[in-house]
Amino acid sequence: MTEELFRQDSYQTECTATVQSADSGGIILDRTVFYPNGGGQPGDIGVLRFGDQEIPIVDTRKGDGGILHIPADEAVLPAVGETVTCEIDWSRRYRHMRMHTCMHVLCSLIDGAVTGGQAGADKSRLDFDIPGERPDKDQLTARLMALVEANHPLTISQISDAELAANPDLVRTMSVQPPTGAGHVRMIRIGEDIDFQPCGGTHLKATGEIGAVRISKIENKGKQNRRISIVFDA
Repeated sequence: MTEELFRQDSYQTECTATVQSADSGGIILDRTVFYPNGGGQPGDIGVLRFGDQEIPIVDTRKGDGGILHIPADEAVLPAVGETVTCEIDWSRRYRHMRMHTCMHVLCSLIDGAVTGGQAGADKSRLDFDIPGERPDKDQLTARLMALVEANHPLTISQISDAELAANPDLVRTMSVQPPTGAGHVRMIRIGEDIDFQPCGGTHLKATGEIGAVRISKIENKGKQNRRISIVFDA
């Protein structure tokens, strides 16, 4: 399986790797900085370089044999055993990191299970199961920005599968459960007690890096389902 360098350091933008397999359906490497689509965060794009060749990578996905780097149509593919340099589109990834961290901060302000979500480079959304009236978007923006500007640190840790099973309230999502079976689960903590939940995505070092954001829309998507959209306010 592919060594997932992005889980150790979300700020690492490139690495060298060895090709394990390569065809039009995807290139599998022994290690990568490319994040695969999952958990509401899009897969990275970027380039792989070898010799005088440059392969545009248009998406990254999970595959049975490892992480699939999806090449552009008609790209020249590397041979198995070839050494390649991987470089992500850092500007896009960093916007995803800012949004993903912001979504965790938003979770701390809403009482209710998360029923869905999607991070984007410009706009993101979270759906919540919220009984009663929907929140006021201006008040929610003010509360969100207060936590952003307080520049709370983010830390990554692990708990055991057994600990997670004994504390089901740590899982905020109704539709997606964190992967278990490896013996441990990756956890993201914001501040001392702002937010603490399982997550395999890429995140910032502190909330201040999120920058100016605002709640652009709150919609009813069912009897109790409320969709909250976030955009950068700059």
